[in-house]
Amino acid sequence: MTDHLTIVTHPLVQHKLTLMRKKDTSTASFRQLLREISLLLAYEVTRELPMSMQRIETPLTGMDAPLIEGKKLALVSILRAGNGLLDGVLELIPAARVGFVGLYRDEETLQPVQYYYKVPTGLDQRLVIAVDPMLATGNSSAAAIELLKKSGAKDIRFLCLLAAPEGVARMKEAHPDVPIFTAALDERLNEKGYIVPGLGDAGDRMYGTK
Repeated sequence: MTDHLTIVTHPLVQHKLTLMRKKDTSTASFRQLLREISLLLAYEVTRELPMSMQRIETPLTGMDAPLIEGKKLALVSILRAGNGLLDGVLELIPAARVGFVGLYRDEETLQPVQYYYKVPTGLDQRLVIAVDPMLATGNSSAAAIELLKKSGAKDIRFLCLLAAPEGVARMKEAHPDVPIFTAALDERLNEKGYIVPGLGDAGDRMYGTK
């Protein structure tokens, strides 16, 4: 773990990730595992949220009790695979505001092309958690973070399931102020820009499109 990269080594996270990596895991199981693992990852990415005290009444007495401070969090899904992580995080933080960044990767250049962008207001006053299962080349993620910064976001965290060293390096170069939280740092990218050993295309496996 560094300041820039946090690898969540919790046994439940690692166990579920192994099941997701198996090529014979069904679409339904893959989707369910992604939802479960995203809950556990969300627990880590929100660990350092600012708190404030509020006077409340319990059934027995009054007390000063901690509550999360400030505006509601913003969760931003990098489409389409980001929605798999988003669903689980929303179970943990149901009051969060939600945004979407639509990017696809040009298979020739491996560069991101934007096709959709809709985010909550007041990003400058919210913790923004961007979610995308795979941090591969890092080009799409870096482009999405750049768009969020242009919308005013100042406190951004990036949550992914798997990361490649190339993607982590690209993000650190482009956005050194954005910490990355992931379940595993894999070996490398192959010539097609896929993470190895990885788990294949997260979107295809989640939605059964291959």
